[in-house]
Amino acid sequence: MNHPPTASNEAYLVDASMYIFRAWHSIPPDLLDADGWPVNAVHGFTRFMLELLERQRPRYIVVAFDASLETSFRNTLYPAYKANRDTAPEELRRQFAHCQALCRALGLSVLVDGRYEADDLIGTALQRLRAQDRRGVIVSADKDLSQLLQGDDEQWDYARDQRWRADGVKARYGVHAHQIADYLGLTGDAVDNIPGVPGIGAKTAAILLAHFESLDALLARHAEVAFLRLRGAAQHSQRLRDHREIALLCRQLATIALDAPLPDDFTDAARGPHDDAALQLLFEQLRIGPMTRRRIAELAG
Repeated sequence: MNHPPTASNEAYLVDASMYIFRAWHSIPPDLLDADGWPVNAVHGFTRFMLELLERQRPRYIVVAFDASLETSFRNTLYPAYKANRDTAPEELRRQFAHCQALCRALGLSVLVDGRYEADDLIGTALQRLRAQDRRGVIVSADKDLSQLLQGDDEQWDYARDQRWRADGVKARYGVHAHQIADYLGLTGDAVDNIPGVPGIGAKTAAILLAHFESLDALLARHAEVAFLRLRGAAQHSQRLRDHREIALLCRQLATIALDAPLPDDFTDAARGPHDDAALQLLFEQLRIGPMTRRRIAELAG
Protein backbone atom coordinates (compact mmCIF):
# COMPACT_ATOMS: atom_id res chain seq x y z
CA MET A 1 0.00 0.00 0.00
CA ASN A 2 1.27 3.46 -0.85
CA HIS A 3 1.29 6.00 1.96
CA PRO A 4 1.52 9.78 1.70
CA PRO A 5 4.98 11.21 2.37
CA THR A 6 5.80 12.63 5.75
CA ALA A 7 5.51 16.40 6.15
CA SER A 8 8.70 18.08 5.02
CA ASN A 9 9.57 19.44 8.47
CA GLU A 10 9.11 16.18 10.41
CA ALA A 11 12.13 14.41 11.83
CA TYR A 12 11.72 10.87 13.13
CA LEU A 13 13.81 9.78 16.13
CA VAL A 14 13.74 6.01 16.61
CA ASP A 15 14.53 4.30 19.92
CA ALA A 16 16.09 1.27 18.23
CA SER A 17 16.88 -0.82 21.30
CA MET A 18 13.22 -1.18 22.24
CA TYR A 19 12.39 -2.77 18.89
CA ILE A 20 15.50 -4.94 18.81
CA PHE A 21 14.72 -6.37 22.25
CA ARG A 22 11.11 -6.92 21.25
CA ALA A 23 12.22 -8.96 18.22
CA TRP A 24 14.82 -10.82 20.29
CA HIS A 25 12.16 -12.01 22.74
CA SER A 26 9.34 -12.66 20.25
CA ILE A 27 11.07 -14.40 17.31
CA PRO A 28 12.55 -17.91 17.78
CA PRO A 29 16.37 -17.97 17.50
CA ASP A 30 16.39 -20.46 14.63
CA LEU A 31 17.22 -17.82 12.00
CA LEU A 32 21.00 -18.04 11.53
CA ASP A 33 23.55 -15.95 9.67
CA ALA A 34 26.26 -17.26 7.37
CA ASP A 35 28.46 -18.07 10.38
CA GLY A 36 25.72 -19.87 12.31
CA TRP A 37 24.89 -17.06 14.76
CA PRO A 38 21.22 -16.18 15.50
CA VAL A 39 19.82 -13.19 13.59
CA ASN A 40 16.21 -13.28 14.82
CA ALA A 41 16.45 -9.78 16.33
CA VAL A 42 18.01 -8.38 13.15
CA HIS A 43 15.24 -9.79 10.97
CA GLY A 44 12.51 -8.51 13.29
CA PHE A 45 14.09 -5.07 13.56
CA THR A 46 14.58 -4.93 9.79
CA ARG A 47 10.89 -5.64 9.21
CA PHE A 48 9.97 -2.87 11.65
CA MET A 49 12.32 -0.33 10.04
CA LEU A 50 11.21 -1.14 6.50
CA GLU A 51 7.56 -0.80 7.47
CA LEU A 52 8.28 2.55 9.13
CA LEU A 53 10.20 3.81 6.10
CA GLU A 54 7.53 2.59 3.66
CA ARG A 55 4.68 3.94 5.72
CA GLN A 56 6.07 7.39 6.52
CA ARG A 57 8.69 8.05 3.80
CA PRO A 58 10.58 10.35 6.20
CA ARG A 59 13.06 12.83 4.77
CA TYR A 60 14.76 13.16 8.15
CA ILE A 61 15.35 10.23 10.48
CA VAL A 62 17.64 9.35 13.38
CA VAL A 63 18.09 5.82 14.76
CA ALA A 64 19.56 5.79 18.29
CA PHE A 65 21.10 2.74 19.96
CA ASP A 66 22.21 1.89 23.49
CA ALA A 67 25.83 0.80 23.60
CA SER A 68 26.10 -0.78 27.06
CA LEU A 69 24.29 -1.24 30.36
CA GLU A 70 27.44 -0.64 32.42
CA THR A 71 29.20 2.38 30.90
CA SER A 72 26.57 5.15 31.06
CA PHE A 73 27.55 8.31 32.93
CA ARG A 74 24.62 7.44 35.21
CA ASN A 75 26.57 4.44 36.51
CA THR A 76 29.19 6.89 37.79
CA LEU A 77 26.49 8.81 39.65
CA TYR A 78 24.79 5.67 40.96
CA PRO A 79 26.61 2.34 40.46
CA ALA A 80 23.39 0.35 40.98
CA TYR A 81 21.77 2.04 37.97
CA LYS A 82 20.30 -0.73 35.76
CA ALA A 83 22.23 -3.31 37.80
CA ASN A 84 19.05 -5.38 37.89
CA ARG A 85 19.39 -6.17 34.18
CA ASP A 86 21.33 -9.10 32.79
CA THR A 87 24.30 -8.37 30.56
CA ALA A 88 23.40 -8.87 26.91
CA PRO A 89 24.72 -12.22 25.60
CA GLU A 90 27.14 -12.26 22.69
CA GLU A 91 24.35 -13.54 20.42
CA LEU A 92 22.44 -10.29 21.02
CA ARG A 93 25.42 -7.91 20.99
CA ARG A 94 26.35 -9.14 17.53
CA GLN A 95 22.82 -8.43 16.34
CA PHE A 96 22.92 -4.87 17.68
CA ALA A 97 26.03 -4.30 15.57
CA HIS A 98 24.29 -5.75 12.49
CA CYS A 99 21.25 -3.50 13.05
CA GLN A 100 23.50 -0.44 13.19
CA ALA A 101 25.31 -1.53 10.03
CA LEU A 102 22.03 -2.08 8.23
CA CYS A 103 20.71 1.36 9.17
CA ARG A 104 23.93 2.99 7.98
CA ALA A 105 23.75 1.07 4.70
CA LEU A 106 20.18 2.36 4.27
CA GLY A 107 21.49 5.92 4.48
CA LEU A 108 20.05 6.64 7.93
CA SER A 109 21.68 8.70 10.69
CA VAL A 110 22.87 6.28 13.39
CA LEU A 111 23.62 7.53 16.90
CA VAL A 112 25.43 5.44 19.51
CA ASP A 113 27.76 6.41 22.36
CA GLY A 114 29.46 4.53 25.18
CA ARG A 115 28.58 7.03 27.94
CA TYR A 116 25.22 8.34 26.77
CA GLU A 117 22.09 6.27 26.27
CA ALA A 118 19.76 6.29 23.30
CA ASP A 119 17.36 8.60 25.18
CA ASP A 120 20.14 11.18 25.61
CA LEU A 121 21.12 10.94 21.95
CA ILE A 122 17.49 11.39 20.91
CA GLY A 123 17.09 14.38 23.23
CA THR A 124 20.27 16.05 21.99
CA ALA A 125 19.42 15.41 18.33
CA LEU A 126 15.87 16.67 18.82
CA GLN A 127 17.15 19.90 20.35
CA ARG A 128 19.44 20.45 17.37
CA LEU A 129 16.69 19.62 14.87
CA ARG A 130 14.26 21.99 16.58
CA ALA A 131 16.72 24.78 15.90
CA GLN A 132 16.23 23.91 12.21
CA ASP A 133 12.43 24.20 12.57
CA ARG A 134 11.91 20.45 12.55
CA ARG A 135 8.98 18.84 14.36
CA GLY A 136 10.14 15.78 16.24
CA VAL A 137 8.36 12.44 16.11
CA ILE A 138 9.84 10.13 18.77
CA VAL A 139 9.19 6.51 17.87
CA SER A 140 9.11 4.72 21.23
CA ALA A 141 6.73 3.59 23.96
CA ASP A 142 9.17 4.63 26.73
CA LYS A 143 7.47 7.11 29.07
CA ASP A 144 10.84 8.70 29.96
CA LEU A 145 11.03 10.17 26.46
CA SER A 146 7.77 12.07 26.99
CA GLN A 147 9.76 14.63 29.00
CA LEU A 148 11.22 15.83 25.68
CA LEU A 149 7.88 16.76 24.13
CA GLN A 150 7.22 20.41 23.38
CA GLY A 151 4.69 22.16 21.18
CA ASP A 152 3.93 20.08 18.09
CA ASP A 153 6.45 17.33 18.89
CA GLU A 154 4.86 13.90 19.03
CA GLN A 155 5.62 10.54 20.57
CA TRP A 156 4.48 7.42 18.76
CA ASP A 157 4.06 4.01 20.34
CA TYR A 158 4.40 2.22 17.03
CA ALA A 159 3.26 -1.23 18.16
CA ARG A 160 -0.02 0.11 19.59
CA ASP A 161 -0.26 2.91 17.01
CA GLN A 162 -0.85 5.47 19.75
CA ARG A 163 0.38 9.03 19.41
CA TRP A 164 0.47 11.90 21.88
CA ARG A 165 1.93 15.37 22.25
CA ALA A 166 3.02 17.36 25.29
CA ASP A 167 -0.57 18.33 26.06
CA GLY A 168 -1.53 14.64 26.18
CA VAL A 169 1.12 13.48 28.63
CA LYS A 170 -0.86 14.26 31.80
CA ALA A 171 -3.78 12.11 30.67
CA ARG A 172 -1.37 9.18 30.21
CA TYR A 173 0.95 9.52 33.20
CA GLY A 174 -0.74 11.88 35.65
CA VAL A 175 1.86 14.64 35.31
CA HIS A 176 2.85 17.12 32.63
CA ALA A 177 5.69 16.45 30.20
CA HIS A 178 8.06 18.84 31.99
CA GLN A 179 7.35 17.04 35.30
CA ILE A 180 8.29 13.52 34.16
CA ALA A 181 11.82 13.63 35.62
CA ASP A 182 10.53 15.15 38.89
CA TYR A 183 7.89 12.44 39.03
CA LEU A 184 10.49 9.70 38.57
CA GLY A 185 12.64 11.36 41.22
CA LEU A 186 9.79 10.66 43.64
CA THR A 187 8.50 7.29 42.44
CA GLY A 188 11.73 5.86 41.10
CA ASP A 189 11.74 3.47 38.15
CA ALA A 190 12.04 -0.25 38.83
CA VAL A 191 12.93 -0.95 35.19
CA ASP A 192 16.13 1.11 35.55
CA ASN A 193 16.72 0.25 39.23
CA ILE A 194 16.10 3.86 40.32
CA PRO A 195 14.80 3.70 43.91
CA GLY A 196 12.88 6.96 44.38
CA VAL A 197 11.56 8.11 47.76
CA PRO A 198 10.42 5.15 49.89
CA GLY A 199 6.67 5.09 50.42
CA ILE A 200 5.76 7.54 47.67
CA GLY A 201 3.94 5.91 44.80
CA ALA A 202 2.61 7.11 41.48
CA LYS A 203 -0.69 8.53 42.74
CA THR A 204 0.89 10.43 45.63
CA ALA A 205 3.68 11.79 43.42
CA ALA A 206 1.15 13.08 40.89
CA ILE A 207 -0.90 14.79 43.64
CA LEU A 208 2.19 16.42 45.14
CA LEU A 209 3.44 17.71 41.80
CA ALA A 210 0.00 19.02 40.90
CA HIS A 211 0.07 21.05 44.13
CA PHE A 212 3.72 22.16 44.25
CA GLU A 213 4.43 22.07 40.47
CA SER A 214 8.07 21.00 40.80
CA LEU A 215 10.27 18.72 42.89
CA ASP A 216 12.40 21.69 43.97
CA ALA A 217 9.37 23.54 45.33
CA LEU A 218 8.09 20.38 46.99
CA LEU A 219 11.37 19.72 48.79
CA ALA A 220 11.74 23.36 49.83
CA ARG A 221 8.22 23.36 51.27
CA HIS A 222 8.01 19.75 52.45
CA ALA A 223 6.63 20.81 55.84
CA GLU A 224 3.47 22.00 54.11
CA VAL A 225 2.75 18.46 52.91
CA ALA A 226 1.69 17.49 56.44
CA PHE A 227 -1.30 19.85 56.15
CA LEU A 228 -2.58 18.59 52.82
CA ARG A 229 -5.75 16.54 52.56
CA LEU A 230 -3.73 13.51 51.57
CA ARG A 231 -3.66 10.09 53.17
CA GLY A 232 -0.45 9.70 55.16
CA ALA A 233 0.40 13.38 54.67
CA ALA A 234 2.52 13.66 57.82
CA GLN A 235 4.54 10.57 56.91
CA HIS A 236 5.08 11.85 53.36
CA SER A 237 6.37 15.14 54.75
CA GLN A 238 8.86 13.25 56.91
CA ARG A 239 9.91 11.02 54.00
CA LEU A 240 10.60 14.01 51.79
CA ARG A 241 12.74 15.60 54.50
CA ASP A 242 14.66 12.40 55.20
CA HIS A 243 15.16 11.40 51.57
CA ARG A 244 15.76 14.76 49.92
CA GLU A 245 19.14 13.76 48.47
CA ILE A 246 17.91 10.48 47.01
CA ALA A 247 15.00 12.31 45.36
CA LEU A 248 17.40 14.76 43.71
CA LEU A 249 19.73 11.95 42.63
CA CYS A 250 16.86 9.94 41.17
CA ARG A 251 15.66 12.97 39.24
CA GLN A 252 19.17 13.44 37.86
CA LEU A 253 19.24 9.80 36.77
CA ALA A 254 15.83 10.14 35.10
CA THR A 255 16.60 13.42 33.33
CA ILE A 256 17.47 13.01 29.67
CA ALA A 257 20.75 14.74 28.80
CA LEU A 258 20.62 17.31 26.02
CA ASP A 259 24.38 17.65 25.60
CA ALA A 260 25.37 14.19 24.39
CA PRO A 261 28.09 14.10 21.72
CA LEU A 262 26.76 13.72 18.20
CA PRO A 263 28.86 12.56 15.23
CA ASP A 264 30.84 15.26 13.46
CA ASP A 265 28.91 14.59 10.25
CA PHE A 266 25.51 14.89 11.91
CA THR A 267 23.78 17.90 10.44
CA ASP A 268 20.06 17.66 9.75
CA ALA A 269 19.49 13.86 9.84
CA ALA A 270 18.49 13.87 6.16
CA ARG A 271 18.29 10.41 4.61
CA GLY A 272 21.22 9.63 2.40
CA PRO A 273 21.58 7.22 -0.51
CA HIS A 274 21.77 3.48 0.02
CA ASP A 275 25.23 1.96 0.19
CA ASP A 276 24.59 -0.87 -2.28
CA ALA A 277 27.92 -2.61 -1.69
CA ALA A 278 27.41 -2.66 2.07
CA LEU A 279 23.84 -3.87 1.62
CA GLN A 280 24.91 -6.75 -0.58
CA LEU A 281 27.43 -7.90 2.03
CA LEU A 282 24.77 -7.70 4.75
CA PHE A 283 22.24 -9.56 2.59
CA GLU A 284 24.66 -12.45 2.25
CA GLN A 285 25.93 -12.42 5.85
CA LEU A 286 22.46 -12.16 7.39
CA ARG A 287 20.75 -14.36 4.81
CA ILE A 288 18.23 -11.70 3.91
CA GLY A 289 15.55 -13.15 1.64
CA PRO A 290 14.46 -11.91 -1.81
CA MET A 291 11.26 -10.23 -0.60
CA THR A 292 13.12 -8.05 1.89
CA ARG A 293 15.79 -7.28 -0.70
CA ARG A 294 13.09 -6.16 -3.09
CA ARG A 295 11.49 -3.91 -0.48
CA ILE A 296 14.86 -2.27 0.20
CA ALA A 297 15.45 -1.76 -3.51
CA GLU A 298 12.04 -0.12 -3.86
CA LEU A 299 12.84 2.29 -1.04
CA ALA A 300 15.87 3.46 -2.96
CA GLY A 301 13.79 4.06 -6.08
